[in-house]
Amino acid sequence: MKRIQFFVLLLAIGLLSACSTVPVRTDEHYKVSERTHLYLLKKWAFDGRLSLSDGRESWSANIMWTHTEGKDEIKLSGPLGQGAAVITLTDKSVTINRGDEKPKQSTQVDEFIQQQLGVFVPVRALRFWVLGLINPASPYLEKGDGFRQSNWNVHYLQMQNLGNEWLPRKIGVEQGNAKLKLFIDQWTL
Repeated sequence: MKRIQFFVLLLAIGLLSACSTVPVRTDEHYKVSERTHLYLLKKWAFDGRLSLSDGRESWSANIMWTHTEGKDEIKLSGPLGQGAAVITLTDKSVTINRGDEKPKQSTQVDEFIQQQLGVFVPVRALRFWVLGLINPASPYLEKGDGFRQSNWNVHYLQMQNLGNEWLPRKIGVEQGNAKLKLFIDQWTL
């Protein structure tokens, strides 16, 4: 009986903390020029949710992305941890570990991720886009709520406050039938 009461107490505390709010603004105007200082960040992380579709397939996952200098680790998991995968991206290669077999590695990053996940994800560019930055390796065209780069439209639909910084909360990325939606619940800088 005490275990049940303890579990109910933990559940209630968890639900109360889930009700806490982060200041979110839909009217926060996005400007590339006001974000260039974020290129200097050596370490950042976020937790959130991701949905992908390409007209044929679609899926969603929880995402935990940790960036350190020279390395990105992206943990994807479905409901209750099902279908978990860890993508490790360095300057020269990508490794995907699904946990049930030997990790797979390639130097052809975007192509390899598409082959493994079944949906094309521009992960090298996405590393910049999640912060609201453009990929410095490609030209871009700024638009009202984002920009167009490498034939992808990137829209910042909501921004959230973290200290004195406004960071993306809700991002839409699309190219033709390919659509990626990212909801960032918590940032760590």
